[in-house]
Amino acid sequence: MSRSSEPDRPRRRVRWWVAIGLAAFAGAAGLWLRSRSPTPTVEEPYFVAQRGPLRISINESGSIQSRERVVIRSEVEGRRTILSLVDEGKYVHRGDLLVELDSSGLEENRMEQQIRVENMEAQWIQARENLLIVSNAAQASIEDAELALRFAKLEKEKFEKAEYAQQFQQVQGDISIALEELQRARDKLDWSRRLMDQGYLTRTEFQADDLAAKRAQLNLELAQGKLHILTNYTYSQTIERLNREITKAEMALARAKLRAAADITQALAAARAAESEYQRQRDKLDRTLELIRKCRIVAPSDGMVVYATTVSERRWMQEPLRPGVDVVERQELIYLPATKEMMAVVQLPESSLSKLREGLPAHITLSALPGRTFRGHVERIAILPNSSQSWLNPDIKVYDCNVWIDEDTEGLRPGMTCRVEIVIEEYEDVVYVPVQCVLRVAGRPTVYVLSGGRAVPRTVETGLDNNRMICIIRGLEAGERVLLAPPIPPSEAEVGSTGAPPVTAAGEAMTNRPPSWPGNHDMERSEGTPRGDRPSRRDGPARERSGRLPHAQDGSGPRRPSALAPGPP
Repeated sequence: MSRSSEPDRPRRRVRWWVAIGLAAFAGAAGLWLRSRSPTPTVEEPYFVAQRGPLRISINESGSIQSRERVVIRSEVEGRRTILSLVDEGKYVHRGDLLVELDSSGLEENRMEQQIRVENMEAQWIQARENLLIVSNAAQASIEDAELALRFAKLEKEKFEKAEYAQQFQQVQGDISIALEELQRARDKLDWSRRLMDQGYLTRTEFQADDLAAKRAQLNLELAQGKLHILTNYTYSQTIERLNREITKAEMALARAKLRAAADITQALAAARAAESEYQRQRDKLDRTLELIRKCRIVAPSDGMVVYATTVSERRWMQEPLRPGVDVVERQELIYLPATKEMMAVVQLPESSLSKLREGLPAHITLSALPGRTFRGHVERIAILPNSSQSWLNPDIKVYDCNVWIDEDTEGLRPGMTCRVEIVIEEYEDVVYVPVQCVLRVAGRPTVYVLSGGRAVPRTVETGLDNNRMICIIRGLEAGERVLLAPPIPPSEAEVGSTGAPPVTAAGEAMTNRPPSWPGNHDMERSEGTPRGDRPSRRDGPARERSGRLPHAQDGSGPRRPSALAPGPP
C-alpha cells in the first residue's frame, strides 16, 4: 500500500500549484479591473427617477386599547396568591367580585394585633389614671407649701405687732414696779435708820429693811436688763429667725411647684406615649382589617374584563393571570374600559419625533379584521420616552403615541394587534427616488446621474422621505437614471489625511470592498432624512436582503440587466 501511494504525491503537488496559480491570477485580475474602473459604468444598478404622488408616512405596529379605562391593581402589601379570578371578556357590573386574594396570613396578623391593641389600651388607661394621681399629689404639695409660707409670714406679723409689744409692755411694767418697790424700800430704810438712831428700832430690824432695799434695787436692775435684752437682742434674733422661716417656706413652695411640674410632665409624657402607642397599634389593626377587605377586589364600575397581562408591554415576561399566581402590591391586574371609544397605542423611535405633531391623520388596520381600515388622528405624543424596555438596551428610546380612532369601533377589542400608518405629508406630483440614492458630499445632498455612460454627481434639494422613497424638490427630473449604490471618488473617501484608507463603523477598510458596496462611502442621509430613519433589512429593497441588486425595467423598454424598476412610493 505504501508503494501504490508514492506515485500519487507528485500529482497532488501539481494540483496544489495549479490551484494557487489560478487564485493568484484571479486576484491580480480583480485588482486590475478595480484600478481601471474607479468610476462605475452603466452596468451598475440604477433607478429611473419617477414623478407622481408620494405619501410620507410612518408605519408602526401597536395595540388597541380603550381611551378611558379603570385600572384594577392589587393594593395588598407583599405577595399574595390569587384564589379566584373572574373570566376574561366577561361583562361585570358595579360591585361584582373580580379577584379574591389569599388573606390567611393577614388573619393571623389581625389576631396578634388585636392582642397588642388590648394590652396597649390597658397601659394607656393606667398611664391616664396615674396622670390624675400625680396631678392631685402635686396640687396638694403645692398647697401645703403655700400654707407653710402663709404661717411663716403670720408668725412674723404676730411677733412684730403683738408678742413683741406685749413683752415690751411687760418688761416696762416690771421696771415701773421695781422702781416703786425700790423707792418704798429706800423710804422705809431711811425711816428705820432714824428710828434706830433714836433707839426705837433694833439693828436687826434695820438690817432687814436694808436687805429689802437692796432686793428692790436688784429687781429693778433685772427688769432693766430684760428690757435691754428684749430691745437689743431678742427682737433682732426673732425677726431674723422668722424671716428665715419665710425664706425656707418660699423655697419649699418653689421646690414643690418644680417637683409637681416635673411629675406632671413625666406622667403626661407617659400617658401621651401610651396613647400614641395605642393609637399606632390601633391604626395597624385598622390597616390589617383594610388589607383583609382589599383581598376581595370588586368592580368599581360596569365594563368588560381585560387582563393586564394580555395587553401589557411586558406580557412576554409576565406569567398569565390565573388562580394560583402570586401578585405583588401595585401590580396591575384587570382593565375595565370606561367607554367604547378605542385608540391605538404605538411606540415610535426618537428619530421620528421631528416629523410628528398632534392632529396628523392616521390609518389603522388589523389582521383580525382584514380589508377594513379605520381612520384616526394623533391625539397625544409622550413627553418622555417609555422606559419599559430600557433594560434591554438603554440606548433605545421609544415614545408612546396615542392615535384616537374616529370611526365606529364595533368589532374592536382591547389588546388587538394593529398596524398604524401616520400620514406626515402627501405630495400630489413630485419627483422621488429611493433613499439610498442620496448621500452627502461636502455636506450637500448629492445623487449620481448616469450620463454618457458615466456617473456624474449632482447636488439636489431634498424633502421628506418615508424610509423607502425620498422627495427631490429640485435638481433632478423624472426619467433620469440615478445610481442605487453611489460611490465616492478615491481622492475624497478612500485616502484620508494620513494617507490611510478610511474605515466604516465596523472598523473595516473601505478599499477592501467593491466600488458598488454601500458601505464603501459615507452613506449619510439627506437633510430631510434623519439617520434613525434608514431603511431596515425588512423594509428596504432586495439589495439589503440578498446583498445584490435585482435587475428590473426602466419603465419604457424591455427588461435590462443593469436597471431597477421603480417600485411603489
